[in-house]
Amino acid sequence: MVLRSCWKSRHKNSSGPAPCWTRPRLAALLWLCVTQFVCGSGAEGETNNVIQKDAEFDVTYNDTVTSENQTIYAFNHTVSRNKTEGVRVFVDVLSQGFESPILFVVRQKQAVVSFQVPLILRGLYQRKYPYSHVGRTLCQPPTRAASETQYFFVDVSTLSSLGTNYQLRVSRVESFTLQTDKKFSFTASPSQPQYFKYVFPDGVDTVIVKVNSEMTFPCSVMSIQDIQCPVYDLDNNVAFIGMYQTMTKKGAITVQRKDFPSNSFYVVVVVKTEDEACGGPLRFYPLRPDELIDAGNRSKFIDVIVTPAINSEVYVMGMLFCLGIFLSFYLLTLLMTCLENKRMKKREVFQIAADMSPAETASLLGKNGDGKTQASPYEYGSFADNGSTLSSEAITDSATSTDNNYGYVEQSLDSVGRSRQESLSSVEEDDYDTLDDITSDKNIVRTKKFLCVSDLSRKDKRILSKKYQIYFWNIATIAVFYALPVVQLVITYQTVVNVTGNQDICFYNFLCAHPLGALSAFNNILSNLGYVLLGLLFLLIVLKRDIVHNRALVRNDLNALECGIPKHFGLYYAMGTALMMEGLLSACYHVCPNYTNFQFDTSFMYMIAGLCMLKLYQKRHPDINASAYTAYACLAGVIFFSVLGVVFGKGNTVFWIIFSVIHILSTMLLSTQLYYMGRWRLDAGILRRIVYVIYTDCIRQCSGPMYIDRMVLLVMGNIVNWSLAAYGLIERPNDFASYLLAIAICNLLLYFAFYIIMKLRSGERIQCLALVCILFTAVVWGFALYFFFQGLSTWQKTPAESREHNRDCILLSFFDDHDIWHFLSSIAMFGSFLVLLTMDDDLDTVQRDKILAF
Repeated sequence: MVLRSCWKSRHKNSSGPAPCWTRPRLAALLWLCVTQFVCGSGAEGETNNVIQKDAEFDVTYNDTVTSENQTIYAFNHTVSRNKTEGVRVFVDVLSQGFESPILFVVRQKQAVVSFQVPLILRGLYQRKYPYSHVGRTLCQPPTRAASETQYFFVDVSTLSSLGTNYQLRVSRVESFTLQTDKKFSFTASPSQPQYFKYVFPDGVDTVIVKVNSEMTFPCSVMSIQDIQCPVYDLDNNVAFIGMYQTMTKKGAITVQRKDFPSNSFYVVVVVKTEDEACGGPLRFYPLRPDELIDAGNRSKFIDVIVTPAINSEVYVMGMLFCLGIFLSFYLLTLLMTCLENKRMKKREVFQIAADMSPAETASLLGKNGDGKTQASPYEYGSFADNGSTLSSEAITDSATSTDNNYGYVEQSLDSVGRSRQESLSSVEEDDYDTLDDITSDKNIVRTKKFLCVSDLSRKDKRILSKKYQIYFWNIATIAVFYALPVVQLVITYQTVVNVTGNQDICFYNFLCAHPLGALSAFNNILSNLGYVLLGLLFLLIVLKRDIVHNRALVRNDLNALECGIPKHFGLYYAMGTALMMEGLLSACYHVCPNYTNFQFDTSFMYMIAGLCMLKLYQKRHPDINASAYTAYACLAGVIFFSVLGVVFGKGNTVFWIIFSVIHILSTMLLSTQLYYMGRWRLDAGILRRIVYVIYTDCIRQCSGPMYIDRMVLLVMGNIVNWSLAAYGLIERPNDFASYLLAIAICNLLLYFAFYIIMKLRSGERIQCLALVCILFTAVVWGFALYFFFQGLSTWQKTPAESREHNRDCILLSFFDDHDIWHFLSSIAMFGSFLVLLTMDDDLDTVQRDKILAF
């Protein structure tokens, strides 16, 4: 009965001559009749008339639809295998019937697209936005024939008993296929998304799809999807497949041919219903849950261009350039070593000749008829008093002191050799930082008005050597336990990005992010190689100095025993290891940079800054420097606060108050520790002693500080730290990790400047090599900071806002500004380490009791 009424309805409402019954039209009619048959008598009562019309492209149809009638528009078009044309459907509803919208169903050969008008799109908190003007692009099914006629039908129906007026227009999209290096402009809105096809040309395996707009808002989404139906082009489903990212003014996605078997893909652009995802304001909350909100005009004018990415030759050139820069430092170091060896051999010959009689000198020279001298018996220790980078650490700390003498006891060669060959494992941990033989003298020695290095280098060298070697072994252990979960986590991050296609997880510079394998930005990872290579080179330089120093001790060299700054290499080894780990963890961070793993990039920066300050202090205070356990515990506290600041610090007044108080108290406690050289106690009587000192030194008599130099440094340090604490409390910067790092760097620079000033003020000089290192490092740091502050991306903002800072590559079409920061900062850190290593080489022949401790 239903089939019969359907058939009669078809003939009753047809006018003119009987149409030609083609297979597609018959199939459409049968599909409609079967649908009514399944729905039963209720369906028969709701829709009594079915009208099918032969429709044409670029013709606007103004019709009315009710629950009593249903209209089917039949279209046909020719599809060519070599030419792709898009088909776009535009619908406008002229009546405001939100309770009973019109349903449009587009049936194609291999796809069905349905949507209602007014189109209701949801935002946050279930906000509802109606759109009466809807435009959708139809998915084009592939064809194997050279030319084929395809049919599609647009069914229009509603459940409203009242008539609803609408307009329907179907047009061809002539510029449906994007061309390489040709900009294409269009307009999109939430209810009228756009997508276009791109086909990889021959010889191009990777392209970059760039989408730009002059308008910041409305927020939009660009998506790359495979050539398949349906195409997900609405705000509520665009994230279902493919790669996608939010954008305001800029967006870019690198697409590789290997990810698309059809050698083509769709570029989909969708305008979101709200701007909150792009950092825009959020609309008011509706008073009623079902209230519809007028979204206003959310059209956006957009440009899209597809450009070829770099080829394999550029990858190879970038890797060779990176290796070449840092391996050149190895060659330069090797050249300097060879020149220094040659110079020292000549110097020893002249020294030996000066100590011999003329006859012995002639006899020595006569052994080689060509005038060449024999190797010196001190050849292996000839670098003891060398001032170069590789050999100036040829002296050691003070000899063992006695109960009644602050000076040094001369040791025999056998005793020195025996003490150096003893196993350091025989030193008990309880022996660290003890001076049992001069405990009663600590208060006398360390509270003198003018301290010398000999006063603060009196402990047994085996104990101090063991103490400072723990710095290296501890940081090596920390590095292993820290790096393994980090590597595992970033691999998971990259896997999630590749599987979900969500490009908003990672904050890359998308305009210069070159993939390699599963990595999305290989260039940002490769540029961190300098930290690892230069850190390893610094370790080799320190090892060379350590070997030369030990040989000088075995020879019982007087300069090594009693002159210069005491040589302890444990902190240098820790610094080199920290630099290598900084490179590894920075590379891990740049696998997928975001705010949750930013601490990977900064943790070892804190350690480097802390170790450098400890090394500066250790140079002239070896006996009272902090132990490795205390130092790393403090650095762990810094990293702990860094994590808290990243997670809870943004706009949290309570956190900033607590942190500022802790910062100021820590500064005051450290200042007291440094001023009194550790000769004070933090106990219940501390307040009473403070009041007493104020009364005796400030009220009863006005007396200046005993240690003026130390007081000047500590006052400046407190001013800087109190200012930084006030700035943080007032401004509350979003990037807490960088703020914490700025505190560490400011304190390091302040102490380094104080050290240099006091060194020159004490009549000491800076040798040529150290001066060159200082000037070179300062210049490199200046350029490095320039590129650092370019700010190509930032996780302090939304991913879309971060992409506004993206810029193209500037070096070899492979590296961006941040990569150059990696290059220059690694070189600058290496130079800074060399400055610490060589700045006191001028004291290698000066007695320690004549070197001031400041």
